[in-house]
Amino acid sequence: MDLQLKGLKALVTGSSAGIGYAIAELLCKEGATVYLNGRTQARVDEAVKKLQAAVGPAGKVFGLVSDLASAEGANKLTSELPEVDILINNVGIFEPKEFAQITDDDWLRTFQVNVMSGIRLSRHYIEGMRKRDWGRIIFISSESGVNIPSEMIHYGVTKTAQIAVARGLAETTVGTKITVNSVLPGPTASEGVEQFIVDMAKQNNSDAKTVEDEMFEKMRPTSLLKRLATTEEVANMVAYICSPLAAATNGAALRVDGGVVRSIL
Repeated sequence: MDLQLKGLKALVTGSSAGIGYAIAELLCKEGATVYLNGRTQARVDEAVKKLQAAVGPAGKVFGLVSDLASAEGANKLTSELPEVDILINNVGIFEPKEFAQITDDDWLRTFQVNVMSGIRLSRHYIEGMRKRDWGRIIFISSESGVNIPSEMIHYGVTKTAQIAVARGLAETTVGTKITVNSVLPGPTASEGVEQFIVDMAKQNNSDAKTVEDEMFEKMRPTSLLKRLATTEEVANMVAYICSPLAAATNGAALRVDGGVVRSIL
């Protein structure tokens, strides 16, 4: 299927690895000009080199170094890349922590990265989309925004906030060719999750496979997939929503959660 992305300009935040990188790779393979983003020059350069090798010389890949945890970081990025057709608000952090141990600084840092980064960039880029009467904004949320995890409540709250921002922003696109949606992955084999599993295995004198199995038995027992999704499986949904073919999907919270959320709506 041709997703009709040729010639479009896409920014994927937090895309030096994991879900963000997988999204960037698929968009680039579909013909979009892709801008990768990360916090350090070394990581961004490595990701650009890797992606360029994957898509070949015809692929248009660029890198932008910016820490989106602050307004200054967002302003730096938008000054270097004033306009895009597609914005993927993917950057995010998570940290398992008991509620009583989550400090004010933890709450504020998580909110700044997971929520405010997308708000700031969307606020900037949607104006150009309105002028051109076309655009796609996607927030990479999580099933944790629906099923708030007791082991990291602050993370879940920010993911709920992303869903709300996406829906509210979609309400401002009435009658245009702009869409705003959120995508809710379930447990996914991203760099951060895989490292979390490895660390848990070491702490418990176990192995990664056992920890993953126990995670689905105890922490996500409603999963129908019973395994970590691949980053490519998440990227497939995101790439379609970026497409002109998905014009009738707007203001939606789209789950790629392996069936973790039991609600049918």
